[in-house]
Amino acid sequence: MSVYIKTEAFDPHRELQQHQTTLAKGKYGALASFIGSARDFNDNRTVQMLTLEHYPGMTEQELERIVARAKQRWDILEALIVHRVGTIDVGEPIVLTAAWAAHRDAAFSACRYMIESLKTDAPFWKKERTQDSEYWISGN
Repeated sequence: MSVYIKTEAFDPHRELQQHQTTLAKGKYGALASFIGSARDFNDNRTVQMLTLEHYPGMTEQELERIVARAKQRWDILEALIVHRVGTIDVGEPIVLTAAWAAHRDAAFSACRYMIESLKTDAPFWKKERTQDSEYWISGN
């Protein structure tokens, strides 16, 4: 499986190492990854915490489609998306995308495609909490 939704904090580097063990040694020369973390600011507000919700089943299907499209567009051996849901503290990882390929261009391109696609296509909803209020983020 190439897609994981996590309800608890995760270590992106451990996820990469664990997933990489499924690949044959010597078959890839490049690994490109992106790790997105919770910021303590947004729109001139200090963010204390955020909550991410998703549509179970539908979200995983969309993320699998994104991985499949990346594999069709670029010559990559494997791809991975790990996404957090639930309550997330500032500084904690939210998302990891990764692509393994023989060459760096395909790995970089596929990795960027996956993060950009999931930001616009995957059904996630984000609520930010400040000292004064909570509010849903619309659009992305």
